[in-house]
Order: sequence, then structure tokens, then C-alpha cells
Amino acid sequence: VVIKAELLDYSTVRGCNILRPYGYAIWENIVSILDKEFKNLGVENVSMPIFIPESLLQKEKEHIKGFAPEVAWVTLGGNEELSEKLCVRPTSEVLFCSHFQKIVNSWRDLPKLYNQWCSVVRWEKTSRPFLRSVEFHWQEGHTIHENSQEAKNFTLKILNLYKDFFENILCIPVILGQKTESEKFAGAEITYTVECIMKDGKALQSATSHYFGNNFSKAFDIKFSNKNNKEELVHQTSWGLSTRVIASIIMTHGDDDGLVLPPDIAPIQVIIIPINLKNKLVIEKSHEIFNIIKNKLKLRCIIDESEQTPGWKFANYEMKGVPIRIEIGPRDIENNQCVLVRRDNHEKIICKFENLSENIEKLILDIKNNMYKTAQKNQENKTKIFESEKDFENFKGFIKMPFCEDSECEDNIKQKYAFTARCIPFDEKIEDNYVCPICGKKAKNYVYFAKAY
Repeated sequence: VVIKAELLDYSTVRGCNILRPYGYAIWENIVSILDKEFKNLGVENVSMPIFIPESLLQKEKEHIKGFAPEVAWVTLGGNEELSEKLCVRPTSEVLFCSHFQKIVNSWRDLPKLYNQWCSVVRWEKTSRPFLRSVEFHWQEGHTIHENSQEAKNFTLKILNLYKDFFENILCIPVILGQKTESEKFAGAEITYTVECIMKDGKALQSATSHYFGNNFSKAFDIKFSNKNNKEELVHQTSWGLSTRVIASIIMTHGDDDGLVLPPDIAPIQVIIIPINLKNKLVIEKSHEIFNIIKNKLKLRCIIDESEQTPGWKFANYEMKGVPIRIEIGPRDIENNQCVLVRRDNHEKIICKFENLSENIEKLILDIKNNMYKTAQKNQENKTKIFESEKDFENFKGFIKMPFCEDSECEDNIKQKYAFTARCIPFDEKIEDNYVCPICGKKAKNYVYFAKAY
């Protein structure tokens, strides 16, 4: 799908892909929407270096330990060996910390709410387009605050922003929760996650928001004078979403004909296909409709006047997931109508020209609602309460289980069944007498398990 829909191509470097115009346009629309939402929270964009000195990366031990297997190193500059190795950033916590340490002195300097849109490098042993690659695009937010409560609140505020984005823009239902100790981000005190289930029953971690506490500020000596003129350490957060989100769109909504794109992020929201290119009235009407859709409805629209056959065009734009197709032929002109075709369910609608604007606006909303409901039904069908260990062998999806949260028990499930703990869901409390069905210890919380990408 990613090749046929022209989202990306493979490059000459293993694990590094070329985002083609159509794939990059999807990412641009995602960036545009999220960037606006971040800025509404007071977040400012910055740009950090691509290289990190080894000594800087070593400052937070848990952090470097977590990323060490994936780090790419630069050891030569031109023909000269470098006096200190440079890491090609896998993430930028240490760069932000080094900068924060220089610019923060007083409580008046706080909070600092920063984000950057960039690419990062992680030397993956195996790669799959959008899911796991050596280089990928993302946003990484980094903030520092006066106290823990303010930082924790901001962490959850970002998490809920991601939730709204997935559900309202991408039409993907999500499960919000906290990662177990074994699964949390290296160097974090708490990691919150947005988990989605794909059509094949595998889970996809789609966005994360981390509360660091003082872990990094201690290592980097990021202090400020409080209102009583006493020195304190800042409290820190980090949060991110990457081009992996495109994988979640493909695998949540796609079908045998290719992509099914949510209207808000589709590079082409409406495609107009004139059936007879030699018919002057058909071409004139196509352009008239184009102007209405583009200028009045403010939707992304194109007319395909290429010499390909109508059938080829239909299949092509279905593969590309364009939400609405408009077909106009000579007979349609005679009848003062056109044909609207929905990509989400292939429904064909005969529409009078005078009703076109209101019908397209209604269709966009109907498509979004239907895509969400379809994905929600898939999530419901692929979620079950644990009954026995045979569920790990036979079920494809989320298994919700009372769990002890013991790392050995968690690792046992992972090694034996390849199911990992996806999250501890919010607001799903268990009874005091519940025990973990795997080891028999007292259960602390419900935990969602699944095989994951």
C-alpha cells in the first residue's frame, strides 16, 4: 500500500525511507493541526542540534542505558578522528537540559514550554515503513516547571490533546493509560501512552507523554531561585508523536482497495473526474464545481484531466484514500446532477448541482463519524477480559487482566506468549480481593496486554 499509494520509497540506505509528496503531504497536514494545538497551550517551537557529544549523553545513566543499542555515532570529521564521539540524536532530552541549565535562573523564567519538529536516528536491526525505521520524522516536546503538580498536569494535558487528535481528527479510538515500570521511557518517573488496536489485532503505541520529575534536572543541575529566594530543581516533561501515526491510519482504516484517509488529513479531500474529456460542457462544469469546493468550502480538491481511463482513475484515487470522488459525464450534465462516491463505504450518491455544497459538507462529517464507529467496533471486538492463559495463544487483540505489576511476571508473559503490557488504563479500578491469574500475587490494577508492532 505505501508503495502503490506513493507514500514513500526505499532509499539506498538501509532503514531510511524517502517520503514522497503524497506521504509528506499527509505528514504536513498532521503537523499543521498539532502545531496549532500546541501553540494554543503556549508551546514555542525551537530547533536543537542533530549531534550530541558522548559526555553529554552519559550524564543521565538510565537514559543512555535505554538508548545505547540504537545509537549511531560519528567518529570522523572530514579525514580527522574526532576527540570525542558525537551521537546522531535518537531523542533530544540532554540537549534541551543543557540549554535549560543555561537560560533558567529564577521562578520568573518558568515555565519553559518548547517543542521541535525534526528527524531522529535509531539504529534499528529490522525496519518497516512508518512503523520502525532508522530515521523518522517526529515532534518532541520538552517543558520545565516550578513544581511537580504543574509538570504532571501539563503531561496529562498533552496526553488528552493527543487523545482528541486521534479520535476527532484521525477517527481512531484509543486507550489512555500509564506504562508499567518495565515499559516506561528510560529516565522517566511516569510514562503515559495512547494505545490503538489495528485491524489485525496488534497494538500500536501511537504517542507518549512523560513526567520526568527531577531525574534530568539533578543530572544537569537545572536549578532556579524560588519566590523565597531558595534554590530548587525544575520539574520536567517530554512528549512526542512521530510518522508512525501514518502507520496507525493505514492499519486502522485501510481495506483491500488501499488507503482510507480521514478527511482532515487527506492531501486531496475531493477528486473530480470528468468522464468525457472532449465534452466542453463536462469540463466547464468540472471547473465550476472545483471553484465552489476550493473557494467556498475551503477543501483540498483537484480535477484529473489526464488521459488515463476513468476506471484507472477510480482505482488510483481509491488506493490513495481520497474521501470523496465526484464523477461528471455528459448524461449528468443533461440531468443537472453528478455522482458522489464515498471512499469509506463505496456508497454512490446522486446529487443535484444546486445541492452539492451542503451534501459535501454533510458527507465529510458522515465519513468521519462512520470511520470512527467502524474503528471503535473493531476495538470492541478485539478487546476481552482475561479468562485463561489460552487467551494469549488464541486471541488477537487487547486482553484486559488483573495484574500484579511484578516485572518477572510481566517478562514471563512477554517471553512465553510475545504479549507485552500496553498500559494501566485510567479509571478502571479492580476489587481488593483480585489476584494476578498468572502468578497468584495480589493484583494492583487492570493492565491491557497485546502483541504489538
